Amino acid sequence: MIAPLTDLPAALADAVNAYEASGNVGALMERLHQLRATSTPDALVMAAEPWLHLPEVAGPLYERIVEAQPDNVRAIVLLANAYWLSGRGPEVVGDLAARALALDPAHRGAWHLWALTEGNQRDRTVRWLQVTQRFPDDLLAKAALADNAASLAAAEHDREALAMAIGAYEELWANSPTAEQRAALETALTTLRSYEF
Repeated sequence: MIAPLTDLPAALADAVNAYEASGNVGALMERLHQLRATSTPDALVMAAEPWLHLPEVAGPLYERIVEAQPDNVRAIVLLANAYWLSGRGPEVVGDLAARALALDPAHRGAWHLWALTEGNQRDRTVRWLQVTQRFPDDLLAKAALADNAASLAAAEHDREALAMAIGAYEELWANSPTAEQRAALETALTTLRSYEF
């Protein structure tokens, strides 16, 4: 029997509240599996919205949604994100990101997960560079590029990566909305500009 849509958000909220009060993951999983077995995928999508920040909640719900709607790119990306946040690892998350990109090559979240899951530092930096080239206004991707390029420069004494990191941090500085952010970026830039091989 399918639970009415109006009952599902309240039942899900009760399950999450009980979990947050007790920390009992087993009880949460049991309740989530009951709810997803008795609800439509569309109802699960709507009910899950307030809980997307909790991978232990979003993951099981979006497993059911993706199973029922295998071409739902947003659902695939949200499942991949929940898996990443819960420590499922780069292989399974990377496979989901690749699947989402095959369905929608313009989905920014899928590109982020694709870049994030690369294990090799140099290749991950290249992936973040590709994401920033595809989405030039994406400051989160720019920050990931800056951080990865700075790490690569430090680890491998790579001058090209150092220049890439400085350029990315300078662009972030130019787009920073607050004095605090600019100050933090200035500190990073000072460190990078004084780096000696």
